[in-house]
Amino acid sequence: MARFKVGVQIRPQHTDITALRQAWERADALGVDAIFTWDHFYPLTGDPEGTHFEGSSLLAAMAVTTTQARFGMLVYCNSYRNPELLADMSRTIDQLSGGRHILGIGAGWFQRDYDEYGYEFGTAPDRLRALRDALPRIKERLGKLKPAAADLPIMIGGGGEKVTLRLVAEYADLWNTFGPVENFRHKNNVLNEWCAKVGRDPKAVERTVMIRDDEIDDYQSYLDAGADHIILGADFPYAMDNVERLLAHARS
Repeated sequence: MARFKVGVQIRPQHTDITALRQAWERADALGVDAIFTWDHFYPLTGDPEGTHFEGSSLLAAMAVTTTQARFGMLVYCNSYRNPELLADMSRTIDQLSGGRHILGIGAGWFQRDYDEYGYEFGTAPDRLRALRDALPRIKERLGKLKPAAADLPIMIGGGGEKVTLRLVAEYADLWNTFGPVENFRHKNNVLNEWCAKVGRDPKAVERTVMIRDDEIDDYQSYLDAGADHIILGADFPYAMDNVERLLAHARS
């Protein structure tokens, strides 16, 4: 049975900065393939006024306190940063890590972030058009920077079949979506169709999927549906038992 990649998203909500750092260092020591956080300004679950930390600052810290895992945002909201700035931030974080960073990006969806931080929420089509326009600018800037980071992998998150998955086929090195497995299988097949339409080798796009903890022992269904990389979520107090269980499956 083929080995698969294991990732963990360490969520920066309802926690403190010491616990966050200890969590990603623990995940790195366990040998996960990738560590992620998220790009929000307020908790997504639990007390909406609970503690929370900004993600890109955490990535810079992660770059210098981990040693082996790839890491990144799952995923950046395109609306919150100028595309050229995001490229430069990501290139700098990648340099700090010795080349382990993943630039994850999506169109954005959490209206409270937009409203409270002064961004125009607009409509879903507006945000998708902005993502479409940003991706070539990001790629171009990564090549212009000195030192350049033209080979920094780009992950696109989302499952929209008409726009997002076409953008994945055109620009992404990795793609992330969610279970359940029937959803993932369908979206994966649509992505394969887009790859054929735009002339992209479907194997060039690493398929990642976030699953629930109660699906861990059903990991093979996701592999059969096309997943290369399975990601778990972790909230404070960041017990890593489920990550260890998934790693045991991956190494069996």
